[in-house]
Amino acid sequence: MIKRFNSNLFYASDLEKTARFYEQLGFTPEKLEEVVRIKLGDFTLAFVDKDKTPIQKEANAEPKGLGFFVYVEVEDVDIYFQSLKQKGVHASSEPRDWPWGKREFVVKDPDGYKLVFYSPIKK
Repeated sequence: MIKRFNSNLFYASDLEKTARFYEQLGFTPEKLEEVVRIKLGDFTLAFVDKDKTPIQKEANAEPKGLGFFVYVEVEDVDIYFQSLKQKGVHASSEPRDWPWGKREFVVKDPDGYKLVFYSPIKK
C-alpha cells in the first residue's frame, strides 16, 4: 500500500551555491558530503552533484526541470516576495492571482529548477 511522498531528487552543478541560495529563501540546508537536503515537514528536496552521479545522461540534460514546479505555501506571498527582493533574490514573476485559487510567484534556483511560492486567495 502506498504510504506517502517522501522526496524529489535534483542534479546540481554546484552544491555550495545551491545551499546558499536555499538559505536565502529561508530554508536550513542539510549539507552532507555529496548531497544537500532541504526539508519542509516530511518532504525533502535532495540535490546531488551532477558530476558525481552514475547517471550522467540525465544529470546533464538541459533545460533542468522542464515542466516541473515545486510548490511551497507561505503565510503571506506578498510579504515573502518583498523579503526575497530585499535580499537580492530575483523572481521570474511578480505575485499574481490565478483562477485555481492561489496568489503566486516563481523563483528559479541556480540550476533553473522552478519554485512556486504561493498563498491561498482569501475570499
